[in-house]
Amino acid sequence: MELGLYTFADVDPNPAGGKGPAGARRLKELIEEIELADQVGLDVFGLGEHHRPDYAVSAPAVALAAAAVKTKNIRLTSAVTVLSSDDPVRVFQQFSTLDLLSNGRAEIMAGRGSFIESFPLFGYKLEDYDQLFEEKLDLLLALRESETVNWEEGELRAPIHDRGVYPRPLQDPLPVWIAVGGTPQSVARAGALGLPVALAIIGGEPRRFAPLFDLYREAARRAGQDAAKLKTSINVHGFIADTTAVAANQFYGPQAEVMNRIGRERGWGPTSRAHFDMSRGPNGALFVGDPETVAEKIIAHHRLFRNDRFLLQMAIGLMPHDQIMRGIELYGTKVAPLVRKALTGAEEDAKASA
Repeated sequence: MELGLYTFADVDPNPAGGKGPAGARRLKELIEEIELADQVGLDVFGLGEHHRPDYAVSAPAVALAAAAVKTKNIRLTSAVTVLSSDDPVRVFQQFSTLDLLSNGRAEIMAGRGSFIESFPLFGYKLEDYDQLFEEKLDLLLALRESETVNWEEGELRAPIHDRGVYPRPLQDPLPVWIAVGGTPQSVARAGALGLPVALAIIGGEPRRFAPLFDLYREAARRAGQDAAKLKTSINVHGFIADTTAVAANQFYGPQAEVMNRIGRERGWGPTSRAHFDMSRGPNGALFVGDPETVAEKIIAHHRLFRNDRFLLQMAIGLMPHDQIMRGIELYGTKVAPLVRKALTGAEEDAKASA
C-alpha cells in the first residue's frame, strides 16, 4: 500500500501583511514539506485545487512542477483537479509537462469539485455540474489514449478534429484517478471505466463507506475491466506527533476552525472537542495520535477497505510549519515502517495459507 500526504496549502484568508507575502511564505513552506516527504520515503504527495482566499493553490500543476525538481522518488498528484471547470487539453498538457519534469511521477486526480467557486469564475453553469464532468473526463481519457485526437462527444465543449496534443507524457498512459466523496454513481462510473478511485472520508464512521469499494469492484467486473488494474485510495484528515496528547492538542484548533468555517457556509452544526476526540477513536474518521496509534488505525482500515493507497491531510488550517514538518518526519520514519511491516507479514501469511 502506498502512503502519502495531500494538502490544499491553507493560508490565513485575512493576513495582516497582505495576501501576496502570505501566499509566498506558504508556498515556500509547501515545497519544503514535499521535499521532506520525499526524503523520509513517503510514496505520494497531492495538492488540491481551490479558488478561495483561504487556500494558496489554485494551480496544482505549477506548484507540483516546482516540487518535481526538488524531489527524486515521490509521486506528485493533484488532489483534486476540478476537471468540470477546466479545459481537459490544458490539464493534460500541464500534467504531461509535470510528468516530463519529474521523470514519470505525475498523476491527475480528477473530481467534480466540492467547492463551486471555479464554475462562475471560468464561466460555467452549475446546472451543468454533472454533464461537464462526464464530457470532460471522456475527452481527457481520449487525450491520453492518442496523440492525434478526434472527439465529438460533447454538447458543452467544442469538438476536436484531427489535432495533435503535446507534449506527450513519459508514462503511458498518464495515470488518472477519479476522486469521489461518497456518491455511489461516481464510484460505479469509475469502476465501469476501469479507473483508480480515491474516496474522501472526513467525517462519520469510515466502515460505512466500505460498501462503496465493493460497488466499485462489481461495476468494474460487470464492465469487463481487468481487476488487476483497479486501485483504491482513502483520503482522510489526521495528524502525527510524538505523543497522542500532543497530536490531539496541536491539531484540534486549526482543524476545528476550518471545519466550522466550511460548516457555516454549508449549514453544518459546529464541531467541538468532544466530537473531535470521538472522531479520533478507533471507529472515527480522524487519524490522530502518536506513530503507533496512527499506524494501527491505518492497518485496521486497510483490512476493512483493501485499499492500495492511503493519503493523510495533516496541513489543515493554520497548522504551524514546524509541527507539520515533525509530523511528516514521524509519518515517514515511524508510521510507514510499521504499516509496511504489518502488511508484508499479512501478505506472506495469506500466501502461506493458500
